[in-house]
Amino acid sequence: MAASATLVSVDEKIEKLRTEVAKLDQISENEKSGFISLVSRYLRSVDPADSLCMIALCASTRQLSGAVLFCAVPFCSGEAEQIEWSKIQTPTDEVVVPYDTLASPPEDLEETKKLLDKLVVLKLNGGLGTTMGCTGPKSVIEVRNGFTFLDLIVIQIESLNKKYGCSVPLLLMNSFNTHDDTQKIVEKYANSNIEIHTFNQSQYPRIVTEDFSPLPSKKSGKDGWYPPGHGDVFPSLNNSGKLDLLLSQGKEYVFVANSDNLGAIVDIKILNHLISNQNEYCMEVTPKTLADVKGGTLISYEGRVQLLEIAQVPDEHVNEFKSIEKFKIFNTNNLWVNLKAIKRLVEADALKMEIIPNPKEVDGVKVLQLETAAGAAIRFFDKAIGINVPRSRFLPVKATSDLLLVQSDLYTLVDGFVTRNPARANPANPSIELGPEFKKVANFLARFKSIPSIVELDSLKVSGDVWFGSGITLKGKVTITAKPGVKLEIPDGAVLENKDVNGPQDL
Repeated sequence: MAASATLVSVDEKIEKLRTEVAKLDQISENEKSGFISLVSRYLRSVDPADSLCMIALCASTRQLSGAVLFCAVPFCSGEAEQIEWSKIQTPTDEVVVPYDTLASPPEDLEETKKLLDKLVVLKLNGGLGTTMGCTGPKSVIEVRNGFTFLDLIVIQIESLNKKYGCSVPLLLMNSFNTHDDTQKIVEKYANSNIEIHTFNQSQYPRIVTEDFSPLPSKKSGKDGWYPPGHGDVFPSLNNSGKLDLLLSQGKEYVFVANSDNLGAIVDIKILNHLISNQNEYCMEVTPKTLADVKGGTLISYEGRVQLLEIAQVPDEHVNEFKSIEKFKIFNTNNLWVNLKAIKRLVEADALKMEIIPNPKEVDGVKVLQLETAAGAAIRFFDKAIGINVPRSRFLPVKATSDLLLVQSDLYTLVDGFVTRNPARANPANPSIELGPEFKKVANFLARFKSIPSIVELDSLKVSGDVWFGSGITLKGKVTITAKPGVKLEIPDGAVLENKDVNGPQDL
């Protein structure tokens, strides 16, 4: 009797939400249908009696592929079964293929052209640059030599198309937050040799946790809506009509990557391997360092390859998950996916990725947004694999500390490709920690007359009101601390090696 009553309450909740969402004219029928499907899966996978109170009880934070979640029950399996820890196995080299074992691509330029003509590059372009103090799409932040992320992406594909005489198109998946700005920005590439397509990912209404109603029913404006994570790339590609267009052009694979990952460039060896072995899905993974212990990893689970995120891990096994001895690799979010397979699975409504509940607060109103991640789709594709790639293919710029790395002499820029300086002996990048004074890009740039040389730097920690002159060299471990209320200027040409600087007397 209790179970029956519970079931009715879930159905009533869904039906009420369906009725209210039907009245929202800002989104398409596909978006309404996708949203209701996501919410239904979510409600049926948690105890409905707890589905609202769990949001109010949010206390713990966990990191999931770059997004911080605040949740008492931070990961929801949807229709997937819960992970049984004892069944987890380390993938073999057949499942996670070492990059060095991949066959060399064809030497014949015409054969390489044939491979590349089957490829599409898709950059996830829905993020704003707000965390770095910028407005508009993050992809238009200047990275190096006056070039933005988007400039570099276009230059890379231009040089590829020119070198091989191929036609690799670029797709940008925007969100409603970045669409208008991106449309204006891509106009400047009108004379490039690239076919550039843009499309929007879904726009879903945030849910008011108090009564499980859509926030746009009560509040107008963008704050009532959210983009439901990059797992939405597959249905959105199909709903936009771009998937059918690409298939009609003979395209077979899409390379999906974050627009802020400067290491995510087209790799012909990987493409050749996937086409030769008919792998429908490939996730690039790379060895973990201590900075990556919270990143999702690939596991073998009941005969299939699967992504395991820290939010899925029982508390008693979290330290084990963070061990770089047992779980040695993590997801770069560089994904290669077969287009026909995407079409098949989307049309069958088979991509039931794990749901990520992400509670937030908008103007004092507690809301919930449900998201999915593209990496979690790996278990639905046939002959899915991981490839353990060099660290150079993972160079994200999430903060100004990352910007310092890529603007320094640690990297050079050639034909749009950011390449590591071979003079750097240490395979790992320096650890850089900048204080809040450097958080916004404009403030960061103002505090450096020129970016210091850091080829021989191990770590840098800067606190307080610190300003850097030009021609500075940093080596070993350097800590610079300005006392409260004191402006500390590092003079032009200074060489700081294994130094702890607390004032001018230490220079």
